[in-house]
Amino acid sequence: MTGRRRPLPRPFSSVPAATTASAAACTAVLASLLSGCGSPAGAAEDSGDKATVTVMTWAPEGTKATNMPGMPAMAQAYARWVNSRGGIRGHHLKVLTCNEQNDSVTAAHCAQRAVTEGAVAVVGSYSQFGRSFMSPLEVKGIPFIGGYGASDEEFESPLSYPVNGGQASLLAGNGRQLADDCSRVALVRPDTIQGDQMPSLLNSGLQSGHRHPAKDIKAPEDGTDYSSEVNRALDDVDADPAVHGTSAAGGKAPGSCVAASLGDHTDTFFDSFRRLQEDRPKVRVASVLGSVGQSLLNRTGGSAGPLEDADITGWYPVAHDPRWQPMRKVINDFAFDDNRIDPADQGVQTTWIAYTVLRALIGQLDDAGVDDITPHALQTTLDRGDHAIDTGGLTPKLRWRDEDMLAVQDFPRIVNGMVTYQVVRDGELTAAQDGFVNVTKTLERRRTDS
Repeated sequence: MTGRRRPLPRPFSSVPAATTASAAACTAVLASLLSGCGSPAGAAEDSGDKATVTVMTWAPEGTKATNMPGMPAMAQAYARWVNSRGGIRGHHLKVLTCNEQNDSVTAAHCAQRAVTEGAVAVVGSYSQFGRSFMSPLEVKGIPFIGGYGASDEEFESPLSYPVNGGQASLLAGNGRQLADDCSRVALVRPDTIQGDQMPSLLNSGLQSGHRHPAKDIKAPEDGTDYSSEVNRALDDVDADPAVHGTSAAGGKAPGSCVAASLGDHTDTFFDSFRRLQEDRPKVRVASVLGSVGQSLLNRTGGSAGPLEDADITGWYPVAHDPRWQPMRKVINDFAFDDNRIDPADQGVQTTWIAYTVLRALIGQLDDAGVDDITPHALQTTLDRGDHAIDTGGLTPKLRWRDEDMLAVQDFPRIVNGMVTYQVVRDGELTAAQDGFVNVTKTLERRRTDS
């Protein structure tokens, strides 16, 4: 955890959830990708000879830990789309990509390359090594727009402009989601610096529902078998076959829940869980989007798999929501069958939202008569926040003024405390309730010693 760069900002005023009516209104204009409902897909861009806008998107690819190849791939597809329409207000968009390799040194190299090659912003990227990549950007005043939220610095640096509440909101939200049904919870999480924050975040949600803190089970981030962790989790939530019978015989342990958040290795955990669960009573399972997605549900057996009925917390509407249709059309038309891009992946979705923000900012500068898109111009526009940015209902309208920051300990740059509750039904991720859930108060009450 780094030191504070600015005083703790004032609390955020709650933002109303996106309504079903607004989603329906957006659906009516999807085919032509018009600008109604604040849709990120606008009318045809002006053509012209304005300067190229260069940005960078980085993410780890081909590593043994978490990989996010869809993020740079989505950025490239987005650039092809806007450039086919004359660019962003006449500015050709050039996207640099970098494989961050889940390595602190490489993350710093990616940031330095962004500086060297004249990027005006880093947009929609993933890295756990904020301490490595933020410093080079801060020296040159390059804003970091809409990162995935995987590092503390994304919620501390005055040059960072997050579009979601990061790991903090997901885990706090998952705790609140579990509190309705779970009297005993075990959390299986990576044995890393980032993982060390997870228990207190989940517990903030559990405690808001007057539940006891979860049992904390550390696991290797790149494990190949999690049998030991599965057995410990089931023991800790009193899933005793002598008392409740076995799941193979229909036995259930009421109130017993296991949450797992291990990034790309969550599927390995549930492989182990599936094998060992048969000899134990059935327990409720949970996770967060990013660790669990539709592709994982499909791989683990769908409706017959261990994640059926699981409680899942995400940042955005479910993948089949009509508000995602503009993104899906861009993927269909400009990704050229790039199998790295999964429209249901939160990394891909975050990248789309981040580039929506960039496009809106360039539009605001153009409206103000500013043709030279510089890091300083973007930062000033973001900090001033004269106009809230509409993401088409995928998030609340976004601003990053001091008064928009939430009063969240350790995460002062959060401006969006909304999450969505989802559940696995018949092997599919579906909305557990309409609209967003505001976990701002839960985060503000979080105790780091819980």
